[in-house]
Amino acid sequence: MDRLWSPWRYQYVTKSGHVAGCIFCTKSSEQHDDENLILYRGSRNFVLLNLYPYSTGHLMIAPYDHIAALEPAGEPILSEMMQLARQAEIHLRKLYNPQGFNLGMNLGESAGAGVPGHIHMHVLPRWSGDTNFMTVVGETRVLPESLDVTYSKLKKAFQGN
Repeated sequence: MDRLWSPWRYQYVTKSGHVAGCIFCTKSSEQHDDENLILYRGSRNFVLLNLYPYSTGHLMIAPYDHIAALEPAGEPILSEMMQLARQAEIHLRKLYNPQGFNLGMNLGESAGAGVPGHIHMHVLPRWSGDTNFMTVVGETRVLPESLDVTYSKLKKAFQGN
């Protein structure tokens, strides 16, 4: 049997579990941006790395307001969310040279939302062949870089806005 070792993931796996309250509301209200992987704070939304990414650079954009759907979100929230998605694309393209991107939202638990009560947009850089047998059959992601390195690179890029 082959083994794939990723010892840097241990710190994240051991922290996993049920979190009381909304993770986005909690993280945005705290002043621990490095610990919470918050890359950038806008006036109505913030950008953070996904703790369990599908690909290197997988980030999310979430409003500070706890809203569950696009309908009650005001135009300023939605506008800034798209502007931040554009900035994320620019930074990720410059740093990682992906061949494509997935941008998306899962609204509601039945649609696959991991945090169904708080809208958030995923931005995932993609490369040809990144959905290989490891992801499809082994349900395993292979990331070439640790989250702390990715965080450092993207934090610096967003600070340069």
